[in-house]
Amino acid sequence: MDDAVLAALIGVLEQLWRSERERPGKACSLAWLSKQSERPMSVLRRQLTLLVDAGWVAQTLLEEGGGTVALSDDGRQLCASLFRKPAGA
Repeated sequence: MDDAVLAALIGVLEQLWRSERERPGKACSLAWLSKQSERPMSVLRRQLTLLVDAGWVAQTLLEEGGGTVALSDDGRQLCASLFRKPAGA
């Protein structure tokens, strides 16, 4: 996986982590995540597929379009280690 793809995936995780901090236990809509991460829906859906396959994200898709997404338990643990604030910050 190249650095640009990895950076994009980390950006999506960071937005999900922020959502988790602001609204614990609540999934966010794909539309919200697309806007917050500044990604077209088609790009976001491909990136989410990678994160779901890795076990870091849980996604629910609706038949009529849209859906919700949230960090899995493993995703929360990963994000806690990635985005932990240094001591004294």
